Amino acid sequence: MREEGASLLRPQVALPFLLVCMIWGSTWWVITGQIGQVPSAWSVTYRFAMATPAMFAVALIMRKSLSLGMAGHRLALMMGALQFCGNYNFVYLAEEHLTSGIVAVMISLMLVPNAVLARLWLGQPVTRRFLQGSAIAIAGIALLLIHEARDAPMGGGVISGIVFAVIAMLCASFANVMQANETGRSLPMVSLLAWAMLYGTLIDAVLASVTVGAPVIPQGATFWWGTAYLAFAGSVVTFPLYYTLVRQLGPGRAAYNGVAVVVVAMLISTVFEGYRWTLLAGLGAALATVGLVVALSARRPAAKSG
Repeated sequence: MREEGASLLRPQVALPFLLVCMIWGSTWWVITGQIGQVPSAWSVTYRFAMATPAMFAVALIMRKSLSLGMAGHRLALMMGALQFCGNYNFVYLAEEHLTSGIVAVMISLMLVPNAVLARLWLGQPVTRRFLQGSAIAIAGIALLLIHEARDAPMGGGVISGIVFAVIAMLCASFANVMQANETGRSLPMVSLLAWAMLYGTLIDAVLASVTVGAPVIPQGATFWWGTAYLAFAGSVVTFPLYYTLVRQLGPGRAAYNGVAVVVVAMLISTVFEGYRWTLLAGLGAALATVGLVVALSARRPAAKSG
């Protein structure tokens, strides 16, 4: 039985799908509460310093082997550097200049580099429908960014925010495709994630020390509650659930989650950050959503035999 045939209507698929959507949609706004109290590099370090022991505990509770082998550790190290260091550090930097909803929309376009890298590294074909949807989505993102540049609600560093968001997206994309290789598929997902988080946390700490100096320990409880939410709900709960969905639905259908996450993030940004909708922004959001749905509804090419 092919895993990608699983129905999204089945409770064991639909409930994790909705939970990941709601949690990841909310984390974009929670991250804004981490900005300004301490340097973003230390915020990221604290998040994954909390998440890493919990992920190892999950692996042990599930009785998954923590032995990865040399190839597995090399993969975990690269995933840690890209996903849990590069991606999140640049996301936090982007949110210093752009609203959380805009950053979420930009990151959702990860499907484009994902498709290109999967074609180059894994030999997976790219369909015409996927390319058409991607073009529509990119047009929508362009309209949203034009609106953002005109309004600049977070201080005018819009170009910097865009650059940081694109780098974050590319880091995550490399990590996403990388973990789908033969080595990654042979390892327990929670064990691979635990080691990747550990390596990422160590790199985060070194990077923070070098770039911004000694650790800054915030005193407010709000910061630590937010960090705990990002660590446990936004990382330990969601990453294993999401990658299980990828295995059940296939990467394309599972990526519909990204569309739902964007909707949640934009609605939260509207309520809590005062995001101002205009005709231009509304059209951009509609185009981005339609484009993503069109791209992700493309049939998954059949895997090559042999």
